Parts: sequence; C-alpha cells; structure tokens
Amino acid sequence: MPETRTFRIAAIPADGVGAEVVASGRAVLDALAHGSDGAFAFDWAEFPWGSDYYARTGKMMADDGLEQLKDFDAIYFGAVGWPTVPDHISLWGLRLRICQNFDQWANVRPVHFLPGVTSPLRKADDIELDWVVVRENSEGEYAGLGGRNFSGRGPGGEVAVQSALFTEVGCERIIRFAFDLARTRTRRKVSSVTKSNAQQYGMVLWDDVFARVAADYPDIETESVLVDAMSAKFVLRPEDLSVVVASNLHADILSDLGSALAGSLGLAASANLNPERRFPSMFEPVHGSAPDIAGQGLANPIGAVGSAALMLEHFGLPDQAARLNKAVETVTGAGILTRDVGGTATTDQVTKALIDALNG
Repeated sequence: MPETRTFRIAAIPADGVGAEVVASGRAVLDALAHGSDGAFAFDWAEFPWGSDYYARTGKMMADDGLEQLKDFDAIYFGAVGWPTVPDHISLWGLRLRICQNFDQWANVRPVHFLPGVTSPLRKADDIELDWVVVRENSEGEYAGLGGRNFSGRGPGGEVAVQSALFTEVGCERIIRFAFDLARTRTRRKVSSVTKSNAQQYGMVLWDDVFARVAADYPDIETESVLVDAMSAKFVLRPEDLSVVVASNLHADILSDLGSALAGSLGLAASANLNPERRFPSMFEPVHGSAPDIAGQGLANPIGAVGSAALMLEHFGLPDQAARLNKAVETVTGAGILTRDVGGTATTDQVTKALIDALNG
C-alpha cells in the first residue's frame, strides 16, 4: 500500500461564525479523507486566537504565533472581527499579520454561480458565468504606510496620511500570476483594473508593468479597464470576464461585488497564497464574522468548503477538489440552502448534505 500523505493544517476559527464554518469545513475534509482509502489524511491543530483572545490578553494572537504557524502545510481560517474590538486592530492583529509576514501575495477569489442559487443578474439564467478575481495581497492600498499626527492642535486639527505602495516587483509577480492562471482556463483572457487616470504614479506603474508582461503572453487576450468601468462591467457584461487582476483595494471590492452577484458573500471562497511555498498559504471564506447570527447555526458553510477545495488544489489534489466542488453543486442544486441564499437549512444540515453527497 502506498504511504498516506498527511497534511498538517493550522485551524484558526477566530471570531463569530468563523468557528461554525471552520468546524463544517473540517468535517467535510475529514469525510473526504476517510473515503480516500488511505491516500491522504489531515492532522489538525486548532489555535484559539481572535477577539476573545484579545479580551484576555490584549493581543489578537500569541507573540510567537508566526513561529508556531510557519511549519504547517496550510492555514484554515474562519473570520475576524467583533463589536468589542476596533476593526483595524482585529484585522491587523491577526489576518493581515499572517498574510504580510508570510508573504501571501496572491489572493485568489473565484466567482462561481451555483445551481439552485438565485442570482440578481438576469444574465445568469441564460449564460454560463464563471470568472476569478486575482488580488495583489501584499502592498497597494493596504500596505499599512502612514500615520496620524498633530492631535495636540485640539479638536479638528489632527492629520492622517495613508499611503498606497506600488513596487515594480509586486506588480509584476501578481500580473504574471494572473496570466499563468489564464492559461489554465477555457477563456484565455486577463483584465487589468486600475484607476490610473486619477492615480498617476502607482497605478500608471501597474499599467506599464501589465503592458510589458502581456508581451510575454501573446496567446492571452488582454484589456485594461478603469475600476469604475469594471464595476459596471461586472453587472452588465460579466460574460466577457475570465481572470480579473487588480490592486489590493480594488480587487477586494470587486470580488465582493462578484460574490453578491453570484447570490451571497456566504458562497465566496478565497486563497491567500505564497506561491513560492516558503511559508504556509491560508484559505478562508470571504464573508465576515457576522455577529448578528453567530452561534445560531445559521451560517453558510459553502464559502469555507470552497476554500477547502482551493486548499486541496494547492496540495496537488485537483481531483479531490473537483469532488468537493461537485458535492457543493449537488447540495445547492437539491435546494439545501441556508437563509442567506433563500433557504431554511442550518449549517449542520448543509454540512451533513455535503458529506452525504461525497459518500453517495
């Protein structure tokens, strides 16, 4: 018998519904492994970091948290954010701390239109829509450069500076990643998104790098679109999209728009990749911690399960990822849906249905 491939995964449920969807994803992944006849297995370690940890310690994660995580094969993340902790503290203290220090510079966010899920786009009823947003995940508008000063002037006198950072290296590696991804898709096209008519330095550099890299991929169709025009294109001409590459802020917003058009942010999966594999990559649903429904068993686990499928692809298990995505389509096509997509099923019911679909 061939030796079992065991993947060590750090689970960080973090806040709110993160605990529920990570538990669901783990159950589905373990069921998939159980049915693999020993081909692969998962060795889980769970970390209690997040807003509750902050309430106890004043920190979102342990001081040596990065050292604890660095030797895992992947990180499976839930959601971050809670009303008792300012959002910039919770985000920078946990999720962005991991992304930036592990140089997870490629954020991949597929936009999938699932059977049984009603889209607000009328075109989705008649046209097969499927695209992916590739987000520069290490610099740009979320580089964290700037500061606040002059508070001593008194009320109304404080100044805040937030600087966006664009480097030629950062632009080139994410743009080249997008072109390589386009070569794996049926529609070989890359759409670059900027706002270079108004941001004449960093985003003009992006445009210049895009034109230079595109010359190395003569087999790939290209276009450069301003972000406001691309927002309209997501709604009016989504059939013209395949791979959309954009800066940290623009891709963050556009991918959320894409997920909403597909039916719900609860469906949206993502991968924060360190493509060189010097550090573990992190896989997480796009939705937030949803304090309004946390602990009620109402959260949609599809985004977390889709993120697990992206993790399987990262592990070199594309067939298993396809099995998982097929199970998702079977479940949604059967009308087993959570409240956010018009159904009445609980998180546990969707999880059970997914496991049944894998075993069926």
